[in-house]
Amino acid sequence: MTPAGAVPGNGPHIEPGEASEPGAGVASYRRSGVDLDAAGAAVRRIREVARSASRPEVIAAVGGFAGLVDLGDGRLLAAATDGVGTKLEVARLAGAVGTVGIDLVAMSANDVVCTGAEPLFFLDYLAVDRVVPDEVAAIVSGVAEGCRRAGCALLGGETAEHPGTMEQGQFDLAGFCVGIVHRSDLIGPQRVGPEDTLIGFRSSGLHANGFSLVRRVLLTGGRSLRDPIAELGGRTLAEELLTPTEIYVRGVLALCRAGLACSAAHITGGGFFENVPRALPDGLGAVIDTSAWTPQPIYGVVARAGGLEPAELYGVLNMGIGMVVVVPNGAVGRALQETRSAGADPVVIGQVVEGGGVVLQ
Repeated sequence: MTPAGAVPGNGPHIEPGEASEPGAGVASYRRSGVDLDAAGAAVRRIREVARSASRPEVIAAVGGFAGLVDLGDGRLLAAATDGVGTKLEVARLAGAVGTVGIDLVAMSANDVVCTGAEPLFFLDYLAVDRVVPDEVAAIVSGVAEGCRRAGCALLGGETAEHPGTMEQGQFDLAGFCVGIVHRSDLIGPQRVGPEDTLIGFRSSGLHANGFSLVRRVLLTGGRSLRDPIAELGGRTLAEELLTPTEIYVRGVLALCRAGLACSAAHITGGGFFENVPRALPDGLGAVIDTSAWTPQPIYGVVARAGGLEPAELYGVLNMGIGMVVVVPNGAVGRALQETRSAGADPVVIGQVVEGGGVVLQ
């Protein structure tokens, strides 16, 4: 997520929460050109600047998964903005730009639904070195498909031609999602207590984070995006890396409407260590059972190529879980049933505990 005024890039755009030491994975990410510590320091400074450009209706701004604005009558608008990061470069090199628009919608819609809000509409911004109608249409078609999956309207957008400022074929994408939630239905850390349960929603793969690391370790040494990879069942790197981000709106809203969601965390840049604590109040942490699910083979491929232990990547990648929802401990069975009825594939992955940070077991 990129809250208002946050710095762009693939890393987490929030003040890092208290977390366990993520290990060498983050150091490797830094060698790929992304400094998570610098991103956190920048947002701490930005928060103060943002406070000077506010309105009385704003009840949550920089720091959460989505900003919140009070419309009156108990209604809140939730808004988030994000991009697709350097996954766009993979799409450009592969000559396959039709799915990155889905990623774009997913990154913001998944943030908005972490408040319990239903996404209403989406706006996109596309910058290109020059307009190639077929390519622009393919990209925006992906955005429209993402909106259909999220259940929101593609309200409008902007396509900007920037000749002389971008290399031929390069482009950039940004998106903005707005949703609505009644104040009484708002979910967040304030609803979480010790011994609540963490339910994980499986990812479709790498999603759209960590690609600076992924590109560095997988696309060097002459490896081609068209190479079939035995560990991936013969899929090419392009097919694997460009798998669209899963959109979790239906599953999370099903829990919210059943009164079973306490809080939620979209697992994006910063992995588990940065994002799970954002769904928890001060004084509480999480114990996560990493044996509860099996990450897709791509994570092992990345770990081996980068000389990392898979566990070291939990501070960078989603490791097969793209959304974590906190549910009351006594309602786990109902919660799993509700999410499965909504077409999701949930798994119990851990528990809220006294203390702080994230402990992997």
